[in-house]
Amino acid sequence: MESVKAVVFACGTEEYAVPVEQAISIEKLEQITPIPHLPNYLLGFTRNRGELIPVLDFERILYNRSSNAATARIIVLNTDVVNYGLLVTEAREILDLDDSILKQMGLVNYSKTRYFTAVANLENRMITYVDPKILVNSLDGIREIINYLHKMLENEKENVEA
Repeated sequence: MESVKAVVFACGTEEYAVPVEQAISIEKLEQITPIPHLPNYLLGFTRNRGELIPVLDFERILYNRSSNAATARIIVLNTDVVNYGLLVTEAREILDLDDSILKQMGLVNYSKTRYFTAVANLENRMITYVDPKILVNSLDGIREIINYLHKMLENEKENVEA
């Protein structure tokens, strides 16, 4: 029987999970530099291990309200598009989810929730599985932000090499 290791976190009153192999780290909410006129889901940028990353507010994406709980954490995720931080209400645990309990969701057909790829229906809880790459690619305006970030990183590299 196959299983998937996942980082489980809370957002609002619901539980979600991302693949553990895409989670670089889980950080406390610290210095985020806000930038004016960005989409409301983008809190700004922060440095993580020397890398400049955008921080996305998952509660704002889902419920259009901000997550500012004392337990809030940033899960730093790695995708082939961009590394980014996902602000969540609380990071809970790492679980092994058997393929037998992961049910593919029909909601992937709904354009606004394509990033929900499966649901783990456990005895006393339900965990929605999120694909970090589909999530970041589904956000309005993210492509321009990623392009801007790549240009900034190129300039940073050139300045270091000069």
